[in-house]
This record gives sequence, C-alpha cells and structure tokens, in this order.
Amino acid sequence: MPGSRLTQQERQQIALGLADGLAYAEIARRLDRPTSTITREVMRNGGPTAYRADLAHRATERRAHRGRQAAPRGTGASPQAYGRDAEAVRAYEETFTTVMMQSGMPRMMARVLATLILTDSGSLTASELVQRLDVSPASVSKAIAFLESQGMVRRERNERRRERYVVDDDLMYESMMASARAIAQVVQTARQGVGILGPHTPAGARFENIARFLDFVSESTARSAEQARAILHTKPETTAGGTATPHSDAG
Repeated sequence: MPGSRLTQQERQQIALGLADGLAYAEIARRLDRPTSTITREVMRNGGPTAYRADLAHRATERRAHRGRQAAPRGTGASPQAYGRDAEAVRAYEETFTTVMMQSGMPRMMARVLATLILTDSGSLTASELVQRLDVSPASVSKAIAFLESQGMVRRERNERRRERYVVDDDLMYESMMASARAIAQVVQTARQGVGILGPHTPAGARFENIARFLDFVSESTARSAEQARAILHTKPETTAGGTATPHSDAG
C-alpha cells in the first residue's frame, strides 16, 4: 500500500481522524502510510479545519488528469542538472511547500517560494513561474507581493527590462529580521494598551507582560540572525576525493 495513491476510503479515514483531533502521525499509523503523505494530503486540500474527503479526491483526480494531458508523448520528466532524480526533486518541492504552509504561509506563496528556492539560479521571471506552476499571472503577482513584504524575495530587471524575482543567500536572514520588526510593532502596540488600560490593572499588567516577553523575543531574534548570518554564505568546496565540504566566504 505505501507508495500508491490514497484511496477515497483512506481520505474518509483521514477526515474522520482530523474530526477526532488525531495527529497526522497517528492517522498515518492507522493507515500504514508515511506521516509526510498525510501531511501533504491535508495541507494541499484546505488544511486540517477545511479538509473534505470527497473534494480532496476529486481535486487529486483533476490534477492527475491535467498531468496526463500536459505530459508530452514518449518523453519522461524534464532533465535535471547535476544528475538529480527529477521525481525526487518534485516530491521534495511538495514537501517543502507543505512545511512552509504549516508555518503559516498561504499555499500559493509557499508554492512560489519553493519553486524559486529550488532553482540553482535562485531567480525566475513571472512567465516562468506561471508556466511551472500552471497558475495565472495574477496569482504569481499576489504571491510575489506577499513574499516581498516578508523580505524573502526581491525584484530585479535585466537589460531588456524584464522583471525577475530573486531569492538571495540572505533569504532566511531577511525573513528573520522582518519577523523581528513585526514582533517589535506588536510590542509597541501592547505598550499603548498598558497606557490605556492602566499599568496597575489586571488587563494592563497582562499587556505589560506580553510586551516584555515579545520585546525579549524580538531582540533575541535580531541578535541571533546577525550573529549567524555568515552561515548563509557558506559555499561547497570540493575536496581531493571529490566530496563537497562547506566553507564560509566570510572567513
């Protein structure tokens, strides 16, 4: 059974498990499936609160039908650089997308980020994203705007003034700094609440504690990101035996 597609009956069991509040790992154990399979299934079909077995099954059939129509006859998966396994790369892209969604990122934004970050160049045009993801230009534009606001993507134009979307080596650093700034804004708002509610009232004290906690988290996040930033610029270095070992450009 593991490795084959989920059946409609299995999807119904997943829905019942979610309704009972079971963890993905427990649902997977009962179905004798990998936990990652259950996680991807739920996250790509509305999440744990909106998952419906019948809709998920129909959506999967539609995706499979589109895939058969789009695949050129007599050809396999697109060739991959560095001798990579194309199917393994595709499966990993789904896994990465699912993890980003679990962290709170909307599905389309997670798909665009995964597609960009898995390219060796770290950049694609809007038309390339539209083609790879089989979505509308408007969907890509909305996703890019969100990722830009989080410091995860930047735009650049080439000599033909074609816009490209780029993920830099500093992707995670910029994301963490954006998170620290967002938390700092919550701290400021909480402190306003203290002034309005009164510092010696129960509600005011609650807001003061929230502000102190988040202030510590924001400062610690920014400080840790600065200290660890050089790790993001580590490049692979080939040894005499042909294996790669990391080294940092920062010395």
